[in-house]
Amino acid sequence: MIQRIQSIYLLLASAISGALIFVFNLWKSISKDIFAIDLLNRESYLLKTIPVLFLVSAILAFVAIFLFKNRKLQFVIGRLAILVNLILLGLLIYVSLTLPGEVSISEKGIGMFIPIVAILLIVLANKAIKKDEDLVKSVDRLR
Repeated sequence: MIQRIQSIYLLLASAISGALIFVFNLWKSISKDIFAIDLLNRESYLLKTIPVLFLVSAILAFVAIFLFKNRKLQFVIGRLAILVNLILLGLLIYVSLTLPGEVSISEKGIGMFIPIVAILLIVLANKAIKKDEDLVKSVDRLR
């Protein structure tokens, strides 16, 4: 059922990963704020993967919403989204520590915390999915 609490968690995780990358900056350069979508124009493939991973995370969370009839697959897709967000978080930390000109971009933006919030919401959704699966299994035992 689409109105379950895990659907709300997954929708929030999808909205955070997909929409807030346009609102919150990742770090500040000397002259302007750097958003995730701005990294697509860079030469480095490492920097180009950051917005792609944000969008993959948003798509996975959104697809998991509509897999409510297959809770096991929904749970696996949630874990995959968590894995993508962990990779994204590690990549953001690595990039923020190794970019040349660290002095000029030492002010990090709130966008660096988006994967952490998305991970938290997907973990809560997976917990609710697991609870539903356990409930269904307990009812099946009574039959």
